[in-house]
Amino acid sequence: MTQQYLAGELSLLLGRLQAVTTGTTSEKDVADLRHEAETVPVWALPSIAARALMLTDALCWESLSRADAVAFSHQAKISADLFEFSVCAGLLEEL
Repeated sequence: MTQQYLAGELSLLLGRLQAVTTGTTSEKDVADLRHEAETVPVWALPSIAARALMLTDALCWESLSRADAVAFSHQAKISADLFEFSVCAGLLEEL
């Protein structure tokens, strides 16, 4: 995979997450991670992928605490896609 593909796919996944994220702070956190994914060297992408997964976990818990099943469903799907991509791209190790 090319470096541009890795950064682009990670950015795309974060863009999907950004679209289903509510709350000013959370939206800014996702936007900041997306910007980083688009601008950092490829060796920094594993850190961004790990931080993105931690953020999706927090967003899912937040949605559950608000009983927002629709947001949770979307965020959980994106989290699974983000994890699968990160493992397949060699950014993260499978647990």
